[in-house]
Amino acid sequence: MRLSHGIHRTEKILSKGSLPTMNTMDYQHYQAVLDTLERRELPSAGDLAAFINACAPQAFSGPVPEQAGDLEAQYLEEAELRDNAAQTAAITLLNAGDSSALREELFARARRVARRHFGTKIYLRGLIEISNICRQDCRYCGIRRSNADASRYRLSPEEILGCCEHGYGLGFRTFVLQGGEDPWFTDERLAELLRGIKARWPDCAVTLSVGEKEEASYRLLRDAGADRFLLRHETADPVHYAKLHPPHQSWEKRMACLRSLKACGYQTGAGFMVGSPWQTTACLVKDVAFLHEFRPEMVGIGPFIPHTRTPFADFPSGNVERTLTMVAITRLLLPPAMLPSTTALGTAAEDGRERGILAGANVLMPNLSPKSARLRYTLYNNKRSEGAECADNIEALRRRLQAIGYDIVVDRGDFRKEQD
Repeated sequence: MRLSHGIHRTEKILSKGSLPTMNTMDYQHYQAVLDTLERRELPSAGDLAAFINACAPQAFSGPVPEQAGDLEAQYLEEAELRDNAAQTAAITLLNAGDSSALREELFARARRVARRHFGTKIYLRGLIEISNICRQDCRYCGIRRSNADASRYRLSPEEILGCCEHGYGLGFRTFVLQGGEDPWFTDERLAELLRGIKARWPDCAVTLSVGEKEEASYRLLRDAGADRFLLRHETADPVHYAKLHPPHQSWEKRMACLRSLKACGYQTGAGFMVGSPWQTTACLVKDVAFLHEFRPEMVGIGPFIPHTRTPFADFPSGNVERTLTMVAITRLLLPPAMLPSTTALGTAAEDGRERGILAGANVLMPNLSPKSARLRYTLYNNKRSEGAECADNIEALRRRLQAIGYDIVVDRGDFRKEQD
């Protein structure tokens, strides 16, 4: 398997020692790991794994289904891969009280870092879900190509411009055009749409989240006015990637796309699900190492939530506390990054949105899509699209944020690199 030079260096960091079984690691040692993270340094793989497990021992919200092992073997065979990674997780001897205290200290430090860079500002992005038609077949996704029960739709350019107009009146200054990899939205059609948005609202930023493309396509869309691009890396472990996607979707292609986005000058967003099937703490350690090296301007982190019409329908959701732990670790390592408190967090827990912000997040993405589209863009079960997730309820959202000491700002919310 051919890896980029950058990924080789990430693997070298991780190969300094496979994850050991820890005999003891007291609270002070975990605090030392936290100090390392706050210095924006990467701990050893073993120390970081132990720290994650100490903060959030549960990986999943429930039991893994009995057929998980058979599915895993099937997917590895299809990908012509063997899983030889060491799966021994570091053992934590912290009691529940100490684990909670360590986690809260992590969150407090992440909040402090976020406030140092952004104050109490929470940036809004208006999410427009332009299509749930997708040529890809990701095994976790409710709009995957193989889901014959999905109620498909595609917004017209006029409908998308109407969403932008409505959002601008509500105070949004960033629009996120997100959708499946819909062949109808060719590069030329997307470019024309971008030029139309920029002509009518030149003070606004536009973010695209429309999947994998060739570098020439990314460059064309950048020239047409796209400022940012969101493309979750999903997992920095290529074997884990093969378990989440069919063989025609490759980890190497996903990594190449992310490098292309950086080369084209986008503010680039990566990210991953926490608690996806067969994810180990070792996988999360690789995710952290990748983010530390790649240094994306945005990182989307949310819990895995299953969808009933996918192969992962019976798998448990990711654990909320572990998700928040990963948000906070990312904030410490990437202080100026834009970190959304994701819709998935708000779906997994009633107060998930607020808890994400209190763990270091500084972005929210209320939904500007027409109601009929919001109800059909079902990436996972029970995806929230009403209440505070709906852009029309921005004042209720403002009050909820004020209750925890934060404020919505009318601002593009551009990434600002730290001054040396």
